[in-house]
Amino acid sequence: MPDWLASPAGQYLCAWEQTYLDRAVADVFGFHALQLGFSALDALQANRMPHRWLACDANPEPWPLGREVLLTNYEALPFPSASLDLLVLPHTLELSYDPHATLREVERVLVPEGRVVICGFNPNSLWGVSKSCKHGFSEVGDFIGQRRLRDWLQLLSFEVESTSFGCYRPAVKTERWLQRLNWMDEAGVRWWPILGAVYGMVAVKRVQGMRLMSPAWKKSVPRAAVVATTASSTANNTASKGIK
Repeated sequence: MPDWLASPAGQYLCAWEQTYLDRAVADVFGFHALQLGFSALDALQANRMPHRWLACDANPEPWPLGREVLLTNYEALPFPSASLDLLVLPHTLELSYDPHATLREVERVLVPEGRVVICGFNPNSLWGVSKSCKHGFSEVGDFIGQRRLRDWLQLLSFEVESTSFGCYRPAVKTERWLQRLNWMDEAGVRWWPILGAVYGMVAVKRVQGMRLMSPAWKKSVPRAAVVATTASSTANNTASKGIK
């Protein structure tokens, strides 16, 4: 996998996913965030939570410089239930021995209203049809389409918040050809948006009977409105006395 990620197609993939993840996690607030696998990306670099971890199920290649790595089983994470505010899964489900169990574990450790961000290969794309990325990702199992993933998430009471697609160029072997096909990204977004080679999905854990309350100051009556109401009442009282 490290060799393929260093190829033009691999770098193209990583560049899109890093940009997407930076945007997806930047405004997610809380205290504890976890990236599961795929150390080639720093999925949490744009997030501002005080506690951020990278967890892998084996020694990552390449080893991420300056980052501590937690070696663990994705189907049995060493965190209490409802203890994490954000989880990021870049191709984690495709690389997992049991993606269903991994997703159930994600639901367990997330707090109510917590978010999960997932990246995956799109089977309905040029890459999916040719399986071109599987030459470098020998560990990848079946591609999990975004509709299939939506069904899995809904069964676990997640609400899908957004879905994005990217990488519309084919996985050519040379940088020269990749640059020549640069026009396909703009055309893909406009003409065939759901056929990108990869997708990113953000989902929120919903718990029945629970919802986030708005801050108290949002519900208070603006002072100007109170003054206006008081002035109006005074004027009405004065007018009434004048009539009498």
